[in-house]
Amino acid sequence: MTPPRRRRLAALVVLWVAGSVAPVGAAAADLPKIGLVTTSPATRDAFVQGLNELGYREGQNVELHWSRATEDGGDDLPELVRLKPACLVLPGPLRLAHGRRLTTTIPIIALDLESDPVGGGIVASLARPGGNVTGIFMDLPELAGKQIQLLREALPRLARLAVVWDERIGGPQLQAAQRAAKAAKVTLVPIPFRRAADLDAAMARAARSGVEALLVLTSPEIFLARERIAESARQYRLPSASIFPSYAEAGGLLGYGPNLIELYRQAARYADRLLKGARPADLPIERPSKFEFIVNQKAARALGLTIPPLLLTRADRVIE
Repeated sequence: MTPPRRRRLAALVVLWVAGSVAPVGAAAADLPKIGLVTTSPATRDAFVQGLNELGYREGQNVELHWSRATEDGGDDLPELVRLKPACLVLPGPLRLAHGRRLTTTIPIIALDLESDPVGGGIVASLARPGGNVTGIFMDLPELAGKQIQLLREALPRLARLAVVWDERIGGPQLQAAQRAAKAAKVTLVPIPFRRAADLDAAMARAARSGVEALLVLTSPEIFLARERIAESARQYRLPSASIFPSYAEAGGLLGYGPNLIELYRQAARYADRLLKGARPADLPIERPSKFEFIVNQKAARALGLTIPPLLLTRADRVIE
């Protein structure tokens, strides 16, 4: 592990909060540790804020060790496991699978928007997971159909739609998108995604096929590449929509789906229960607690589009 990564992993995020305090003289070695993998500093800060609100103070009643995920799937998860934390917070199915291979005893809080936790054999049931994994799962591949509906409202004549999907984990989402597209009489042109470096060539092929818009499905790696995807969509003058609301903030046209900031705050509440003695086997699986719809009017103007007023009135936020 390189020195900068070692320093990052070792860095303790200070939790400034007026909350409960460990007994005077408690040694840092006695404090419970949380291992956190995040996709951005903003989601890390959201998790910290969630802990703040629950009364945790760094150096007095908790230690937080974090690692930032990268576009190529890299992180410091093995090092986090070696710290023997009280729990791990892991985003996405690939890191969840890696964590399950590394430990069957450390409680894992999963933030997985792609997997069916029961159908995939991750947990025994939603109410009683039964192992060392609990957390937040969406298992809503039909949300891809919602994006197609929104794009059809913005582009009533939409007939050919490119779709970026992570070929490692996005199969159920792609299948749901294909069903929704068929029902809407829209032809899908899949763009398999594995790494951002392959995106430009794939987008060029899709554009040559005559697509009129772009749908962006989910994975942690796609989230990390969202600005590049939005830029590529602008380059080919393709209106685009994503299950990540922040995709609209990155320059895409529409974003509708779980609010990732709230998702990490929700994960902090799981950590609190685990630190207080709950077993992951007994903590029910939850769904994301907050969804958000963002419309980027600036992107619409650049594309020469007029967003229907009714669509604008349904947005939680409009970027002007």
